[in-house]
Amino acid sequence: MTVEEAPTGELPEAVFDPARLAAVADSGLLDTEPEGTFDDLAQLALAITGAQMAYFTVVDGRRSFWKSAIGVDPAAGHESDIRDSPCHILIGTGQELIAPDATTDLRIKDLAAVDALGIGAMAGYPVVSPDGHVLGGLCVIDKDARPFTPQQSEALRILARSVSSEIALRQALREAQAAGDASAALARTLQESLLPPRLPKAPGLDVAAVHLPADATGAIGAEVVGDFYDLFQTRGKRWSAVMGDVCGKGIDAVKVTSLARYTVRAEANQHKNPATVLHRLHEALVDQHVSERFLTAAIAVFEPDADGITGLYASAGHPPALVRRVDGTVEELNADGILLSPLIPADRDDFDETAFHLRPGDALLLYSDGITDARDKNRGPLFGGDRLARALAATHGADAADTLDRLWQEASAHSGGHAVDDTAMMILRVAPSCNRPTFESAEDSAEAVPATTKSCLGR
Repeated sequence: MTVEEAPTGELPEAVFDPARLAAVADSGLLDTEPEGTFDDLAQLALAITGAQMAYFTVVDGRRSFWKSAIGVDPAAGHESDIRDSPCHILIGTGQELIAPDATTDLRIKDLAAVDALGIGAMAGYPVVSPDGHVLGGLCVIDKDARPFTPQQSEALRILARSVSSEIALRQALREAQAAGDASAALARTLQESLLPPRLPKAPGLDVAAVHLPADATGAIGAEVVGDFYDLFQTRGKRWSAVMGDVCGKGIDAVKVTSLARYTVRAEANQHKNPATVLHRLHEALVDQHVSERFLTAAIAVFEPDADGITGLYASAGHPPALVRRVDGTVEELNADGILLSPLIPADRDDFDETAFHLRPGDALLLYSDGITDARDKNRGPLFGGDRLARALAATHGADAADTLDRLWQEASAHSGGHAVDDTAMMILRVAPSCNRPTFESAEDSAEAVPATTKSCLGR
């Protein structure tokens, strides 16, 4: 059914406003792949409310396109008839729609979506274009009737504004590029400033890291993303390795990334436990509130010993680190911890720690979800954690740089060269026992130069 054929009497006139439809087209979001930025915001909506489903839709004159759908059965497809979707109500009123009991709410109880999705309760918030037109909505759904607290409602309003801000930023950057200015070059320079220009030489370790940009349809060349990593020495022989992923792109992502990177460096010098460092970072996000963006992060704090390195690992909602043993076995390092958000009060019990020990030939991989979320343009299966683990096992015996190169080749082959999200990876490999350096000084330094290095044939 075309827009002209749609039954205008059954829908608000605002749905067919030419200016609104032009704003929907200008958003560049219709019929595009899922993206980590919007999926992360939907995930946070679920974490805040405890609901089972969350989605962000873009609505034209005939359909509601699900740009992000978390917890929704894939069999439901990627769009629905606009008449079946509560989002046309958001467009008509420009106001949020809160229905504690969808089956008795006169506004939505007869909509096909209530039965199709099993909606018991819902909360929907308008997502708007830079000029104020309602493009669609950010909605959460619970299978049971239930109220939404004032705190949850306010958090959802903020998340809907974050979606609107992300759309506005992308359009502004596209316009800047079209104008032929230096936005892309400036963005690249700023991105580089958020990552270490080179990793330091950690005693006894072979280390490598990589950051790879997304190439999703509609992606902006002149945008700064929030993936970051760092490796640095703290007190004595102790070292810290950090991997983080800030939701979204642009200036807000820069603010959070900068705060995270330098807060972690400062706190890691004061506290030897990674869980404490994550707690202090969470407090900084809440106290300074530089942005409403959230992030996930993982920290490994370690020091060399007589047989490799020993350390503690902590995570804030981040994908689990992987350990590749010298025999090719791969293990997960799991540590429970909530994601870091200024919308969630910090609690000292929010983060657990896991001890680990790496012997000569073992390696620790930290990564962002860009690699596990890799899939082709037809929305095929994700590369996923299991494929990543198998690919890592297959790199048995490879050095750090070669390992990362082979992991990316595997993910790229799976996705047909398509990267829907940015990817960061860092690997720390303990040098094989016949290739471990000894140092002239008892004080190991990031700049120490090996006095002797034995050859390790056959590796």
